[in-house]
Amino acid sequence: MSRVRFGLRAKLLFFSSFLLTIPWLGYQYVWEMETYLRIGQEQTMVGTARAVATALHERPALFDNQSAYLKDVKPGTDLYAYKIAYPIRLDGKLDDWQDYKQLTIEYAQQNLIDQVSDYEASSLHFRHMVGQYDRYLYAMFDVTDNTVLLRPKNSLRIDKNDHLQIAMTDSIGVFQRYIVAPSEEGWVNAYLLKDDLGSLQPDRLETQIQGQWRNTDNGYQLELRFPLAMMSSKIAFAIVDVDNPVTREVENIMGTANPSKVDSLGTVLVPSPEIEKILKGLKYSNARVWVVDKHMRVLARSGDISKAQGVNSTVKSDASQSWWKYIETNWLLPLYYQILTKPPADFVDDLRDAYSLRGQDIIEALTGKPSSLWRLSPDNKAVIMSAAHPIYIDDTVMGAVVVEQTTHGIRTLRNKALERQFHYILLVILISTIALFLIASRLSWRIRKLRNETESAIDQQGKIIGDIVPSHTRDEIGDLSRTFTSVLSKLSQYNAYLENMASRLSHELRTPVAIVNSSLDNLLLEEQSEDNKQYLDRAKQGITRLSKILSNMSEATRLEQAMQSNEREEFELGDLLQGCVAGYELAYGNRVFALNISHSNVTVAGSPELFAQMLDKIIANAVEFSDDNSVITVNLKSHEQGSVLSVENLGCLLPENMQDQLLDSMVSVRKVQNSTQPHLGLGLYIAKIIAEYHEGVLNIHNLKGDSGVVVSLVFSR
Repeated sequence: MSRVRFGLRAKLLFFSSFLLTIPWLGYQYVWEMETYLRIGQEQTMVGTARAVATALHERPALFDNQSAYLKDVKPGTDLYAYKIAYPIRLDGKLDDWQDYKQLTIEYAQQNLIDQVSDYEASSLHFRHMVGQYDRYLYAMFDVTDNTVLLRPKNSLRIDKNDHLQIAMTDSIGVFQRYIVAPSEEGWVNAYLLKDDLGSLQPDRLETQIQGQWRNTDNGYQLELRFPLAMMSSKIAFAIVDVDNPVTREVENIMGTANPSKVDSLGTVLVPSPEIEKILKGLKYSNARVWVVDKHMRVLARSGDISKAQGVNSTVKSDASQSWWKYIETNWLLPLYYQILTKPPADFVDDLRDAYSLRGQDIIEALTGKPSSLWRLSPDNKAVIMSAAHPIYIDDTVMGAVVVEQTTHGIRTLRNKALERQFHYILLVILISTIALFLIASRLSWRIRKLRNETESAIDQQGKIIGDIVPSHTRDEIGDLSRTFTSVLSKLSQYNAYLENMASRLSHELRTPVAIVNSSLDNLLLEEQSEDNKQYLDRAKQGITRLSKILSNMSEATRLEQAMQSNEREEFELGDLLQGCVAGYELAYGNRVFALNISHSNVTVAGSPELFAQMLDKIIANAVEFSDDNSVITVNLKSHEQGSVLSVENLGCLLPENMQDQLLDSMVSVRKVQNSTQPHLGLGLYIAKIIAEYHEGVLNIHNLKGDSGVVVSLVFSR
């Protein structure tokens, strides 16, 4: 597995990437600033809540009419008159109530006041709510009744039919009861009952209570309206169900409270117009303000949370469409906002129609401790902060002021700060990166130039064939270049000495060798004793071997000179192999030669004599390392890269750690040195030089199955 190589430019780019810590630190700094801005916003909101609460302290009149003094609030009995945005059209269709459908309360068996017969859900249940618009209180009833029985037109009784009972205390605290009992669908008014609690006789028609009765498939629907001035805060509504048209006996009475008992009446909380007047000026305060009683019911509110951004985030923008503005808008900002988040243009406000609030900050404020709370909008798009402060009356907490704001302003300011910071940081990083890249490229180019000069100065055989131009730059790379030039010059001189040493040594030794050889020849001509003749024969063998060593030492040099002076010619490789193999069969009678030519008409450009010399070296090597009478196979076949000439012999295997070195000069792996033939490890090296001259690649490997050795020569097409 090759290791990944990192160049100088890659390393410089890697280390320059640490410059990215600069925007990260800036980003963290802006986040810290945002945290401090949030803390400041929180303190400001607590101060705003405290200021509003100060205006409401010790003003009990603001809470009297809102039933804030109740010790406990009973859901369904104590009602909340939600502030209606538009006046209700009294037509009995309930269309105008659809926007407030989620605020209606379901009344069923648990709200029975007087149960005469067995209760069935299909017999009677209803949905109900009250609302306030201007100076009027509106009420709606969606009644499910399996039998709707209206009052006969000629009847003087108003209680022997389906009807609605209303009980309230008027503005001076007098208990009043009313009944709405129409004889037909359409416009209705209420009847004021006499003061006798045991009687349901009408006293007079009360035209201030007016509405519309409309029968439906499941029962009937009723809409009512009456002035708020008619009542204080005590009220009760009850639906009376009469199903038998003969007996006209009451089946069930279901409602918010018992309308016949003064002490059982519930309350209706109407948002305080007095408190709303106090809060009216706060709609310009960039916050939404609530006032709640101690039961967490909303008494008044002001402002819109979608516009309550907190910190003023107005930033002057340049409207010019310059090239920089185009780049910033279309390239940079989309990149930045992969990390940053824009404040949402719209989000879900779960308290938009709330008539009561819940929250830990309000709970703590109602215990007398100012508090604040962070929360997410239901769609997780907006972060909303609320601060609550208690309202005191006679050292008693009667309610709380709640101030709400979003963090949109802070987030916008944070984004603008980060945008500007990213601009500068990106510019610095860009300039630094380009500068480092140019420096790295220059250094890398000089190093590559020095490497290429060094590689071109030495060929594959290790000969020095060129020079390195020394650099005049006064830095480390220039110094390295000059050092390489000096080292290469010294190596060139030394290699020249080594290259000429063999020929000089051969030349110098040939004369004394020839003298010794001729002297031995002369001595052999004379009659010698057996002992002297034996010594002379040994001396003759030694001098012959020494002569051959001298010839082998200069063979490579002569071969290179021959290749340089020899002219290339085209020859047919198959014919050459047939001739050579026929000669090998005669020269090596103790070996069997097999020639397989499967790829004919292979022509090679070079020298047939040199190619035959190369083949002689390979065959001699195969004969020496094979067993007697074994087969030496010569193959010529096609290959995906061209043609392949291979020589296979059975016998000794190549050492595992020497296969890549056997083609080098002066390398031999023979275990037992031949006493008659000198071996300097030049045979395969000379074969390799001749193969490269013929544009071939020589390789040597063990055969599959480890039965012998194969030497292959690959010719490209």
